[in-house]
Amino acid sequence: MAGFPVHPDGVTAEWLGNVLGRPVDAVRWEPIGTGQVGDSVRFHFASEGAERTLAGKFPAADTASRNTAAMLGLYRKEVEFYRSAAALLEVRVPQIFFADVDETSSDFFLLFEDVGPARQGDQISSCSIADARAAMSQAAAIHGPSWGRQDLLEASWVAPLPDLRAKLKVMYPQAQAVFRDRYAETLEPEYMRICDDLAGASTEWFERDAPTQCLVHGDFRLDNMLFDIKGGRERIAILDWQTVTAGRPMTDVGYLMGCGLGQAVWQEHEKDLLDLWRAEMHQRGIVFSHDDIDMDYRLGILHGVSTAVFSAAFVERTARGDANFLSMARGACSLALARESMAALKEAL
Repeated sequence: MAGFPVHPDGVTAEWLGNVLGRPVDAVRWEPIGTGQVGDSVRFHFASEGAERTLAGKFPAADTASRNTAAMLGLYRKEVEFYRSAAALLEVRVPQIFFADVDETSSDFFLLFEDVGPARQGDQISSCSIADARAAMSQAAAIHGPSWGRQDLLEASWVAPLPDLRAKLKVMYPQAQAVFRDRYAETLEPEYMRICDDLAGASTEWFERDAPTQCLVHGDFRLDNMLFDIKGGRERIAILDWQTVTAGRPMTDVGYLMGCGLGQAVWQEHEKDLLDLWRAEMHQRGIVFSHDDIDMDYRLGILHGVSTAVFSAAFVERTARGDANFLSMARGACSLALARESMAALKEAL
């Protein structure tokens, strides 16, 4: 049994008061967010004569989503990110008040700052260029401060599970079979071919290896961002750190550009957004030309394809989830076609 609440009902006034170090009365909660591998809530409570709120995150109630997250080690990663890495980066994340995970089960609990009122990023409807620029700046705020930091890049909690690559390369073609069966009549044929081709190159995709350079978020898209936080007093916060790992920055940048922002945004603003990321990195003393990042960028785009396919197959199916995964696949596949990302994968072997 975990020694902490594993459901919102377990967060009592006594427990919360002990964590915060002050009296707490009348705790209640409500669900928030649209996450599919974790369930988030907002706690309302009274303390020291004022009404206050905090946010909490628990394992997904859905068994399939929970099992997938546990198999990939996602819950432990998010807890350890807040414990060990968040304070070392410049990215805006919620302040954490409690973070723990049960290593023998899939139980975890995060209690953090409620950054609302805020505007939830919407993967399906995309965003304005102002939001896209804010997101790209936050990518550099992850990558720059963690650049070459071996204390982070070699931390045990960052490393993937020992047999993860072997599992993924076997599971991915199975995921594509589910994805094709589910969306063959909905996703454009040229985009489905990209998904099929990547599944056919599953071994090459999951076994490719390159020196790590920085931390990457791993699921850097709009649904994991809040805009105009604190009632508009701040621009953006980045959430959902379950997929954080050591890698190369174009994994986040290519993923955001295609899978995250979608074709309408990348067609008009791709170069400007890449220039923004390079400028933000330059301010942190890390200089790239377009040629320096081109190959990694083309490969990073495919991360959006594989994430859309894998997630659709192995988390709880919902109507919004279907729309979400199709949006991710369309954005990623359209950019992968334009930038010949499958050819880049062959070149990288």
